[in-house]
Amino acid sequence: MINKNISGIIKLLTLAERLKSELRHSWLSSGRQESVAEHTWQMALMAILVYDHLDKPVNLEHTLKMIIVHDLVEAEAGDIPFFESGKRKAQKSHQEQKAIESIKKMIDAKTGKDIYFLFQEFEEGKTPEAKLAKALDHLEVQLQHNLADFSTWEEIEYDLVYTKMDGPCAHDSFLEQLCYALKTQAEEKMRANGVDVTSIKRRL
Repeated sequence: MINKNISGIIKLLTLAERLKSELRHSWLSSGRQESVAEHTWQMALMAILVYDHLDKPVNLEHTLKMIIVHDLVEAEAGDIPFFESGKRKAQKSHQEQKAIESIKKMIDAKTGKDIYFLFQEFEEGKTPEAKLAKALDHLEVQLQHNLADFSTWEEIEYDLVYTKMDGPCAHDSFLEQLCYALKTQAEEKMRANGVDVTSIKRRL
């Protein structure tokens, strides 16, 4: 008989495998869409690269755990782009809460509770680790957009270069510098493709 804890682990890993094929709005430089799993991996690498440079120390292990589980709910609820509106967007929080409750019950009580509270901590965005994870969530999106072919950008994303990252990065000077660097890279890409960056800034 298989240990029930192992059965739960396999069940959750089977669900999580969907994140390898759950596609996000972002595109890769190779010309295919980014998966949720790839987004999570890039965020985790970013955390490792930046945490030593932050104004105040954070618990890297805790941050990485939060990053790894923050989008687990999308295995059930799917990915919804930041700028999407309508019924799916309105129901996003409710669907994700249902998903995390389901995930919590798949695995042993302690691990299920740990995953559940890591997800809630990320959503609330109040702890130093959650603030870092939230910032990296936004920064990874812009980094990936900057690397993708410009034809994959939607016009609303021109504005998001200036409105999406600043708030989540405002609590730390190094993250603000990283935000500025990605914003500058995005501006260069827009200008190279005939976008009037000055007019975008003026209307925001």
